[in-house]
Amino acid sequence: MEEKQILCVGLVVLDIINVVEKYPEEDSDSRCLSQRWQRGGNASNSCTVLSLLGSPCAFMGSLAPGHIADFLVADFGRRGVDVSQVAWQSGGDTPCSCCMISGSNGSRTIVLYDTNLPDVTAQDFEKVDLTRYKWIHIEGRNAAEQVKMLQRVDQYNKARPPELQIRTSVEVEKPRDELYQLFGYGDVVFVSKDVAKHMGFQSAAETLKGLYGRVRKGAVLVCAWAEQGADALGPDGQLLHSDAFPPPRVVDTLGAGDTFNASFIFSLSQVGVHAHPSRKKRAGGPGLRLSSGRQEVWAAGLRWHRVMAPNGCRPNLSGRNNSLRSLRDGHSHANGLNSHEGGGYCSPTPTSAPGCLHYSVPQIK
Repeated sequence: MEEKQILCVGLVVLDIINVVEKYPEEDSDSRCLSQRWQRGGNASNSCTVLSLLGSPCAFMGSLAPGHIADFLVADFGRRGVDVSQVAWQSGGDTPCSCCMISGSNGSRTIVLYDTNLPDVTAQDFEKVDLTRYKWIHIEGRNAAEQVKMLQRVDQYNKARPPELQIRTSVEVEKPRDELYQLFGYGDVVFVSKDVAKHMGFQSAAETLKGLYGRVRKGAVLVCAWAEQGADALGPDGQLLHSDAFPPPRVVDTLGAGDTFNASFIFSLSQVGVHAHPSRKKRAGGPGLRLSSGRQEVWAAGLRWHRVMAPNGCRPNLSGRNNSLRSLRDGHSHANGLNSHEGGGYCSPTPTSAPGCLHYSVPQIK
């Protein structure tokens, strides 16, 4: 039987990336070190990482026909990401962003041309065959519509035994009031540092304690705080913390959060849902428990603490995972990934995506 996929719902965008020696002064002329086109967007980037980790995945988002969309769809194909759920729009333009990456400190500055392209709606989501998926991740955008999508998944789950239910996760990344209703949905809720600071919190731990009352019963709330690592809080009230595992040199931080989210989802989805607590040892040690009513999920902790570093990648490395082998071994393969810093960072070529694979994912045990 074909393995079920992880579906990521959200944004795909064309990133035009300029790598510069240092961020330029306003009203000045300077040359960039390199320039490339690549596929971006939170949900899109997470799909790429999931595919590299060996998980069948699919993307659902809006595109407008044209040469930019052709480029993006072709790149999804190169990464083995299913795009059959893309909502093709008759009006609007595919979003485009200009990214400035500083070679001196790895910072990234993004200017997004977020066009009048409509987002995926609940009506679009009604056409999705939910039996194909084991996990659905939603990047917070048009939250009122996305709540309806999540409610459809909840109704689907009520009619099925635990082993056939779909796990869900949501990302609340932007400090917009409309998005905060998403806190009440999803088995896993990712809240960003930007949202936390906008709400007045000064650390990941403080954020989780302050916001956990907003998530639904049994959910896990997760907050990554850049170089300070990440924290998670579940229904048992235990606050889990992991330090970050930085690479020897930060090349850029573009897509770091998307990589973290994907790796977290991958780790939990690999263990399988509703595992009995006695499976903890076989899963690889004490795990992060997700509880939803009577159901429980035990995961072996995020062992991807340096996802793209040597010997840090554990999935099957055959077939379409040759790209993952290059990340593990620090070699350049025909897939176009060029390794740097002894394999701790891999930078895609101009036709591959995304440029986020260097990110070091915290290990939560």
